[in-house]
Amino acid sequence: MNDPHYGVCHLSLAPVRAEASDKSEILTYLLFGDCFEVLERTEKWVLILTAYDNYAGWIDIKQFAEIGESLYADYSERSLTLGPAVYQPLIKEQTGEILYLLAGSSIPTMQDNSFCLGCTEYRFPARPTLAPGRDGLDSINMLARFFLHAPYLWGGRSLFGIDCSGFTQVVFKMLGVKLKRDAWQQAEQGKLVNFLQEAKEGDLAFFDNEEGRITHVGIMLNDQEIIHASGRVKVDPIDDQGIYSTDLKRHSHKLRIIKRFI
Repeated sequence: MNDPHYGVCHLSLAPVRAEASDKSEILTYLLFGDCFEVLERTEKWVLILTAYDNYAGWIDIKQFAEIGESLYADYSERSLTLGPAVYQPLIKEQTGEILYLLAGSSIPTMQDNSFCLGCTEYRFPARPTLAPGRDGLDSINMLARFFLHAPYLWGGRSLFGIDCSGFTQVVFKMLGVKLKRDAWQQAEQGKLVNFLQEAKEGDLAFFDNEEGRITHVGIMLNDQEIIHASGRVKVDPIDDQGIYSTDLKRHSHKLRIIKRFI
């Protein structure tokens, strides 16, 4: 493409796929308000690069609205994040249709509970629940437990299906801390915690497979418990060997490193 084009997700959720096909693997999901640059376009699909975490993949051309570069920059840098609510209704003013937005979704700055996204006007029927941001860093336990029992879903980022790094990314987004998308990428961020006994609430623990690749991440609740997405979002004991699964009655994930972000 000669000139960059930009878009924003105007649905509650939109799948991002590895290839331009409905049958292709879902890599991640966009939430309402997620912005991206369009890198390539076919008749039905666009290849995108997300603004929040520089993640590339294909989305259906009907699942976003085009925006200009100035709005892309504005939405990317000054958006608000919705907080822990199962869903929050949002009215599309032109048609009266209702969208149900999920925790971690992004919205532009509001005026009287209303905002514009691209050329479309939206209104919340009541004041929405916003994420606490960095003023709520002591609420990470509550934000993480909001997702308890959410089913594991590869690429998921919502209460209705979430994977391990999607879980940590969305929780930290509500705290105003930007994490990359995949566990191995998140492991390259943060400050190293030397020993498990030094771990604090909100630290991230990372786990590797037999080949030494980091494949799992969870949020420490203290130096003996972790909340993570494995089958479902749940709380398990952790020791120097790793996570002890209360479901399987054995260690399920081998501890590699612990990082601190807050």
